[in-house]
Amino acid sequence: MNARLDLIGMVVEEMARSLDFYRQLGLELPPEADQQPHVEATLPGGLRLAWDTVQTIHSFDPDWRPPPSGGPRIALAFRLGSPAEVNKAYDKLVSLGHHGHKTPWDAFWGQRYAIVHDPDGNAIDLFCANA
Repeated sequence: MNARLDLIGMVVEEMARSLDFYRQLGLELPPEADQQPHVEATLPGGLRLAWDTVQTIHSFDPDWRPPPSGGPRIALAFRLGSPAEVNKAYDKLVSLGHHGHKTPWDAFWGQRYAIVHDPDGNAIDLFCANA
């Protein structure tokens, strides 16, 4: 069997609030998607990212509950073009009221790195290779 990762799905409390966050990272999501219970976006390279409301998940899995720890459910890493772009993306998202978990730093593994939480508490890693 050769499984290929095709879609990353996230469960969200408020679709519009979540999609607005990802629009700030450059994903093209139409405004009408804000009112949908399920939204998908195909990323460069073909991987799909999907959002489902809690109500949608409960429609086929009524016993679903978020992880009990209260921590991030998943982590998505977004590559940016330069250390300045990492700093700018982090500052922009935090200025819009999103939780900045780790301010940008030069990681020992050779990348500029930062972590922000999306509206549902998922870790969003912002990174690039250090010049």
